[in-house]
Amino acid sequence: METQTVSSYYKVAGLCFRLDGPVPDMANLAPFRCEKESHLLFTLEVVRGMPLVSATPVFCTQDGPGFPEIAIDKLSDGNYRFRMRPLPGEPVAAELRTNASFTRAQLMLLEGDTHFAINNSLMLLYAFSSACKGVLEMHSSVVVNGGRGYLFLGKSGTGKSTHSSLWLKHIPGTMLLNDDNPILRLMPDGSARVFGSPWSGKTPCYKNLDFPAGAVVRIRQAPFNKIEKLPPVQAYASLMASASSFRPFKTLAEGWHATLEGLVGVLPCYVLDCLPDQAAAELCHKTVHG
Repeated sequence: METQTVSSYYKVAGLCFRLDGPVPDMANLAPFRCEKESHLLFTLEVVRGMPLVSATPVFCTQDGPGFPEIAIDKLSDGNYRFRMRPLPGEPVAAELRTNASFTRAQLMLLEGDTHFAINNSLMLLYAFSSACKGVLEMHSSVVVNGGRGYLFLGKSGTGKSTHSSLWLKHIPGTMLLNDDNPILRLMPDGSARVFGSPWSGKTPCYKNLDFPAGAVVRIRQAPFNKIEKLPPVQAYASLMASASSFRPFKTLAEGWHATLEGLVGVLPCYVLDCLPDQAAAELCHKTVHG
């Protein structure tokens, strides 16, 4: 497997970060590669070893069977450690250590899928270091139609990707932007914009493109098709439930809160109770596009 041992720069949603090797070539990162920049969101260095340190547990994800498990510890020097498992109960695949601001990090690969460890480390660092910059990593499938991006939210298995596929099949001029982890950004002018990212779940859709966000739609399975616009409080809760965030970090939580509050004011949010059929896609398109 080929490796790159020099520093590589990438830009996602307008924010640049650096990855220092040796790391394998990663096709999902290639579209986001950019020229060297001085102002960086964070740096990540892959290293061969780390010294032993004492740590206090802070948080551990509990997304259930089939999902990665990430344990967060606070180190005795005030920094943080993330230990990542591809699935609960499996061996730790990698250990990530960061400074307190999540802007400098080192990654030690232990065993298993190298791409899993590097991508999850980059996603964590991106979410944490951008928390106070009007940026949200969303668990969402996004399509583009009429020059605007539409985000479909929902728990895993509720039909986000299926609804996107229905738009692609039945709504002319539709394009898939990202199928799992797009970036939703509250821009300095107060507008909402959605960006493709290097992280798209099981669907290899890594497009370095961005569009004005047209609407957010939470998908719920039902024996009928019905769509409703959400009032601000419910819209906030819907967005928050699908945004990558860790509430134990107070400063980061405040940043995410400010972003969510700003987005609710400018981005229409809906809930779509639906069947997995053409009529649901047409109803959704007619409502949010109109």
